[in-house]
Amino acid sequence: MRMLLSLAVAVVLGVPATSGETHDLVVYGGTSAGVIAAVQAKAMGASVVLVGPDKHLGGLSAGGLGWTDSGKKEVIGGLARDFYHRVHQHYAKPEAWKWQGPNDYGKRGVGDGADNGKPTRWTFEPHVAEGIYEDLVREHGIPVHRAEYLDRESGVVKDGTRIRSIRMLSGLTFRGRAFIDATYEGDLMAAAGVSHTVGRESNASYGETMNGVQTARAVKHQFEYPVSAYKVAGDPASGLLARISPEKPGPDGSPDKKVQAYCFRTCMTNHPGNRVPFPKPPGYDAAQYELCARYLQGGWSDVFRKFDPIPNRKTDTNNHGGFSFDNIGYNYEYPEAGYERRKEIIAEHRVYQQGLLWFLANDERVPEKIRRRMNEWGLARDEFTDNGNWPHQIYVREARRMVSEFVMTENHLTGKVPTEQPVGMGSYNMDSHNVQRYVDARGNVRNEGDIQVNPGGPYPIDYRAILPRKSECANLLVPVCLSSSHIAYGSIRMEPVFMILGQSAATAVVMALQEGLGLHDLPYERLREGLLADGQVLEYKGPRRSRAALIPLQGLKGVVVDDTAATLTGPWQMSTIAAGVHEGYLHDGDLRDGSCGAKFAADLEPGRYEVQVAYTPNQNRATNVPVTITGAGKPLSFTINQRETPNRGVFHSLGITALNGAVMVELGNRGTDGHVIADAVRFLPTPER
Repeated sequence: MRMLLSLAVAVVLGVPATSGETHDLVVYGGTSAGVIAAVQAKAMGASVVLVGPDKHLGGLSAGGLGWTDSGKKEVIGGLARDFYHRVHQHYAKPEAWKWQGPNDYGKRGVGDGADNGKPTRWTFEPHVAEGIYEDLVREHGIPVHRAEYLDRESGVVKDGTRIRSIRMLSGLTFRGRAFIDATYEGDLMAAAGVSHTVGRESNASYGETMNGVQTARAVKHQFEYPVSAYKVAGDPASGLLARISPEKPGPDGSPDKKVQAYCFRTCMTNHPGNRVPFPKPPGYDAAQYELCARYLQGGWSDVFRKFDPIPNRKTDTNNHGGFSFDNIGYNYEYPEAGYERRKEIIAEHRVYQQGLLWFLANDERVPEKIRRRMNEWGLARDEFTDNGNWPHQIYVREARRMVSEFVMTENHLTGKVPTEQPVGMGSYNMDSHNVQRYVDARGNVRNEGDIQVNPGGPYPIDYRAILPRKSECANLLVPVCLSSSHIAYGSIRMEPVFMILGQSAATAVVMALQEGLGLHDLPYERLREGLLADGQVLEYKGPRRSRAALIPLQGLKGVVVDDTAATLTGPWQMSTIAAGVHEGYLHDGDLRDGSCGAKFAADLEPGRYEVQVAYTPNQNRATNVPVTITGAGKPLSFTINQRETPNRGVFHSLGITALNGAVMVELGNRGTDGHVIADAVRFLPTPER
């Protein structure tokens, strides 16, 4: 079978069969996608080799991300679902629970009835995931070459549009009939001359609404109250605090070449028998955390929100809040940088994040109750044992993205534009972490770039998005740095999806070789049959929420202040599920704790105005939203029942009052009994009768 396969493809792909070792498939990159691609190809009878710069297999899935960003689990099939089934099998063994009993951990991450007799678990320890990936390559007899870096300058040898071989910096050369780039950086893709981009497109590029610079929407992981950006509070002449950019972010929706922040997903524990105290990193500089100190001293205390629990009293610790583990603004060079520069960037991230942990546990500027609690935690002694208990994989949330004939965009994810050749599905929020930290017009620090918007449900990902232009490279597939806009990639970029696309890419390669076809000529219906036969999920039959038609500001009478122009405090969340004004509306996540506030300010000509507040009604809304109007003499207070339909269409009238000059309408969520909506405020001139 394999000999016939090799001979058939020799003619089709223009690669002569030689006495030397020429693999049917060369997979570059030992990420989760790379391992799964290699396993799928080998299972289909192809000769395959896995090579890459990784020492440890599994990428981020084995590098600390044990609290799986899965979205709708029912659209995760094939070998990806098998991976999570193997996780379940591991934790079904009593000996897996060394530091904690299974009942103490509970049912977090355990699959449900959708598992169809193949139970899954979606939370796991890093070493467990790595062990599963190692089991997979061993069981399938896949040769693995570790710590091998592609010669990006001259190591890719092409015959026309086809890659013949790739050479590593060590001199090792791998010949193949087809190739898969499974790296987070897209190094093989770029070295092969495939078109790609870095950064954020403008909204206008693909007719999107959430691409490019995002200041108005950046309401999460934001500074929840004013914090001066200057060394001497309020004095620009004193200079900026560390880790704040002097650059302006640019107009909303405009493009740039900056990428969302990276961090390490640290594995911590509070078990005394397995805890290693946080190390003080070489080069620690306490001044780097002055902004954090100022924020904490101002009252912020939500440090521990994203210590997500994984088995055995450990965490997958992620970024949370205005100043946290995301190293905002220090990764812009990374996607295109050389290997040495990348190592420097990774090292700087390690010092920053280890320094922040040390700071939170030891610095006297940190409130004592936070220091005390922080010192209950430490690194897990039995994780990353060859790297000082520190993750070996930095979270490269986004690097290069291919630009092929088909580009996945926000409009494909929301269902506005059809996706005709699905090879897998995604469903997570369109999620971009912050990109910039800057100084606003008031001299306070702000973060920019965070987007978290549900696309409405699961969506298909097109085969053509992992396929380069035929004129550029005919025998390469790119399941990780695929062809996608920045904001669409924010949802696609999840580890289960990378495994799904890795398997689909390998299936396409082997089917094309078996049928003597090029990758671009493989009939989609044949590929679809093969994917479905292997348990891949290509369509979702459940309910899907559609984004409601938004109400444009243009055409609205009166003076309208949208939530995008309001002064916000607290962890508001963006939504477009119901019909909001302009770009959507905000909700408070039903916090009820007084943490969220929205101030809508206007400068009005003297006169009588009907004051109206916009909101989208629902039975999960609060019945007692407090609203205050200042600027009409004595402050006026109201309570709105947002479960009821507004009495002026999308707006709810608070009545008519005389207003003059600076006016403020403020609403909050203290003591509320449901979700609070903040959308827009309208001041409608009303002449006396």
